[in-house]
Amino acid sequence: MKEVYIKFIARRLEVREWQIENCAQMFEDGNTIPFISRYRKEKTGGMDDASVAEVKHWVDVFDAMEKRKETILGVIGQAGALTPGLEALIRDCVVAQELEDLYLPYRPKRRTRATAAKELGLEPLADLMWNLKTSNPYDSARAYVEGAAAVRAAGKPGAADIEAALAGARDIIAERLGETPLIRQNQREMMRRRWILASVTKAGKESGEAAKYRSYFKFSTQLEKIPSHNLLAILRAENEGFLNVSLDSDPQRCSNKIFYDFCQLQGRPSGELSNQIRLSAEDAFTRLLYPSISREVIKEAKEKADIESIRVFGENLKQLLLGAPLGQKRIMAVDPGFRNGCKIACLDERGELLYHTIIFPHPPANEKVKSIMAIESMVREYGIEAVAVGNGTASRETVGFLKKVGLPDGCRVWTVSEDGASIYSASEVAREEFPDQDVTVRGAVSIGRRLMDPLAELVKIDPRNLGIGQYQHDVDQTLLREMLSNTVENCVNSVGVNLNTASPYLLAHVAGIGPALSRGIVEYRNANGGFRERRELLKVPRLGAKAFEQCAGFLRIRGAANPLDNSSVHPESYPIVDRMAADLGVSVGELVGNPELCGRVEPSAYVNGTVGLPTVNDILKELAKPGLDPRCAVSEFSFAEDVREIGDLRCGMELPGIVTNITNFGAFIDIGLHENGLIHVSRLGPRGTDPSRVLKLHQQIKVRVLEVDLERNRIALEPVRAN
Repeated sequence: MKEVYIKFIARRLEVREWQIENCAQMFEDGNTIPFISRYRKEKTGGMDDASVAEVKHWVDVFDAMEKRKETILGVIGQAGALTPGLEALIRDCVVAQELEDLYLPYRPKRRTRATAAKELGLEPLADLMWNLKTSNPYDSARAYVEGAAAVRAAGKPGAADIEAALAGARDIIAERLGETPLIRQNQREMMRRRWILASVTKAGKESGEAAKYRSYFKFSTQLEKIPSHNLLAILRAENEGFLNVSLDSDPQRCSNKIFYDFCQLQGRPSGELSNQIRLSAEDAFTRLLYPSISREVIKEAKEKADIESIRVFGENLKQLLLGAPLGQKRIMAVDPGFRNGCKIACLDERGELLYHTIIFPHPPANEKVKSIMAIESMVREYGIEAVAVGNGTASRETVGFLKKVGLPDGCRVWTVSEDGASIYSASEVAREEFPDQDVTVRGAVSIGRRLMDPLAELVKIDPRNLGIGQYQHDVDQTLLREMLSNTVENCVNSVGVNLNTASPYLLAHVAGIGPALSRGIVEYRNANGGFRERRELLKVPRLGAKAFEQCAGFLRIRGAANPLDNSSVHPESYPIVDRMAADLGVSVGELVGNPELCGRVEPSAYVNGTVGLPTVNDILKELAKPGLDPRCAVSEFSFAEDVREIGDLRCGMELPGIVTNITNFGAFIDIGLHENGLIHVSRLGPRGTDPSRVLKLHQQIKVRVLEVDLERNRIALEPVRAN
């Protein structure tokens, strides 16, 4: 990677250049983000997965920029306008906008007013004025009217009169001003810092679907300070045809700045020439710069808002995927409903479907006795150890019904988010897993599996369908996919995957594997009765040494002959552990899981030219507590029994709730109603508080009701602080 790019990324991430250089080289060598951040800490200086992922993002950005530069250089070169100085500026550019500014004067364009003026033969007049070679533009313009010697000699028709000649010259100068990189950059800075973003409702669009944008019907704020969620909402409303959005400018100030920049570049014109340049500056701003740069600046602001929204989405997704697992239990999964009944799926410890049926304990059928008998029979026959109930329609009623059934001791009822379950049930993945079952059965199975292991089940669903985003359909989809893919991969690899039980969909997210190899692993596993050691992975077709290097440390084999195969210690480090055990006079099996023995190891004794202290410390940490799941334990929760609908709420009520979504403007809380309540960010801390730093997804919280808007079904809440 070029030095100029390395310097840029290092400054942006506030790290050393050697860290970026090493990361870039490792990416070029085919290494993955989880592998680099976990097993190459010496080369990265201990950068975490988020920082390594950002390096990867910029490496990809600059790879694309290099291709763009070659295209630009080719076009300018063919035009015969490429100078060594211009080529150097282009090659050293690290900002896409600046690169396009350099290219703008040479980019093929449609016919413009400046083009028409050049066709009349007025460019020499514009050159005289641009280079301050005339003190009287009116006298100079005489040579460029129809029939004048200068235009006849050039074979051009000339202008109709002096005023037309000056107007054409000003058109050429205005275009040059509009294409001057310094002027464009300074105009951008003025727009970013000073300009006001304004939105007004379109005539006749005040009601109906537009009502949700009521806050923006007459709205204005400084562009630089607008919160990301406000900007995204305004731009969505504009796209839907409800609002007109613009940047309020100060044309006089902006054109004065253009004139000043011209003076800095060319020198200060005097007399009538000064008036002509000022007129060109005003035209350049109004006709050329304002339309293009205002769009650029709004687009730039949206890109920043996209990044912030995507960051929030990624944080929410991480918390959701790392939700507490109940573990391998026999589960009764219930997709609740009233008229269509409650769909039930009984699952074994591995999440395999044993039995399914439908019961009707609620109105209008009210088959309570029959339903109780069916539940008790299934619990006995399939050894049910826990019950998972989806949190959709009839959820609270179903939980209440099940708690009245005589469930065995220790068999608890859990409420599980069913966001995305319907998407999964109709997906290709679900059809492949359950080709003979309908969508209702597949949805119930998904609810049960989420209780057992949220991570293993949720990776099958597009994260955009999990109900945890903020304007996720309005942001840059390429950037969103990149962030979500990195987040899923990081979560899967931080937890680790059981090689002998994981589905191909989970294995596909392990570093270095992907969909094709994951299916090859499952096929090999089915044909050979499972893996007995990590090295056996090399027998899987098309899984070579590089893929093995990337994935091996994140895969676990329970009951393997070598206990390190059930840990996050990478096979490349097994010899180090062998030496540690030998130096202590114990076997590797005795060392693994023995914190006291691990505490007697002197880390520095195992540092060498390729293995540094960070790696040795990671090995010892893993040896002390091998295979430690970073996820917390699942905990029980109950909603307030006396609140069943929004009309039951009263201001001042204190209720238990669960955080269901976190955005920049606050957190949504499930208090057991169809409508979620909102804790506005202003209730979470001082101005500038990041809600994701205060609350976590699925966190259990006590809230107080502040306001109930029955007309719009909105509930305002605040957290109840512990005394």
